[in-house]
Amino acid sequence: MIANHLGPEIEARADAIEDTLVAIRRDLHAHPELAFEEVRTAGVVADRLQALGIPHRREVGRTGVLAEIETGRPGPTLLLRADMDALPIQEQTGLPFASLLPGKMHACGHDLHTATLLGVAEVLHGLGDRLNGTIRLMFQPAEEVSDSGALAMMGDGALEGVDMALGFHNYPGEPVGSFSYVPGVAGGSSDEFTITVSGRSGHAARPHLAADPVVGAATLVLQLQTVVSRETDPIHPVVLTIGVIEGGLAANIIPDAVRLRGTVRTHRESDRAIMEAAIRRHCEGVSTSLRLHCRMDWERGTPPLRSDARVMEPTMRAIAAHFGRDAVIEASPSFGAEDFALIGEKVPAFQLGIGSQTPGRQDELHNSDYQPDERSIRNGVVALSIAACELLSPSV
Repeated sequence: MIANHLGPEIEARADAIEDTLVAIRRDLHAHPELAFEEVRTAGVVADRLQALGIPHRREVGRTGVLAEIETGRPGPTLLLRADMDALPIQEQTGLPFASLLPGKMHACGHDLHTATLLGVAEVLHGLGDRLNGTIRLMFQPAEEVSDSGALAMMGDGALEGVDMALGFHNYPGEPVGSFSYVPGVAGGSSDEFTITVSGRSGHAARPHLAADPVVGAATLVLQLQTVVSRETDPIHPVVLTIGVIEGGLAANIIPDAVRLRGTVRTHRESDRAIMEAAIRRHCEGVSTSLRLHCRMDWERGTPPLRSDARVMEPTMRAIAAHFGRDAVIEASPSFGAEDFALIGEKVPAFQLGIGSQTPGRQDELHNSDYQPDERSIRNGVVALSIAACELLSPSV
């Protein structure tokens, strides 16, 4: 196995640049940028790639960076992807490198991801003469929003000529030094809907003269849960959550309209269609029965994230051979959405989990006090470099 043969050299190279990568991560953490605002972040990435002598392009998918390492020998093109955007969260960590920008924070670890892929770029650039094919590095904006940065970069040709893709994500629920995988469906689709329930405003003391959209909205909140419990196959996981209810200004006024916003997560394309049709039908029912008008806007988001065995199995085999089988975790599917799934619709793809749990802490992604273990950067560099060597070795 070529990955085993190169493992000690990859370890040594990763060790030599670990401090630099941690410094890059901390700089990015202090200067978080939201979706499609990642101009400074892209500049840090481009400057590092320039220093390494790796050809690259900026402004791919608006604020993304795309780089390429040619081995000089024929073979497949492997895409390695990291996301760069932060979240609209006020940081509460108190760390010396905490966010300097109010209301913005790297609370999902995309600063770790960016630093990790820069490390992989440096390691693989030094090993390119022993590999086949091409390594494409995709530093992606806007993973955290429905206006997908992956889709934007794909629109600018990021997947042209790509044969397979390897993504990764840090997981604070898994010990640092561990690596996880989920066979088959790994993550959920993510569709969003907005329902505007319109009625006729009036005095709260004379509700019979009005058409109350609050009652209609409340009816929908309860009824829509029956779609999951009574209209989808109980062995198919589906979640419907309404996260926003807006309407009304005073206790004694029936408002003209109430707005609901929610999300639907599934593991199957067929269930996405069932849910959309059923929600529309319930809206029509409430309109008729309560003298209201319901308008639903459905925003189709990312599909379910799937692990393609053609990428997953060589990756996990190489990681287990290097780190030991005890370092490998078969994880459970989740409903977390990930626009890397859009890449997986086009080419064989797999997303690797990298343990980032800080000892003594129980962190969660998207939390204002999120503090992952920075050793996960170096571990990720080694694991992803070994996986890339395995996927681009002559035997694969």
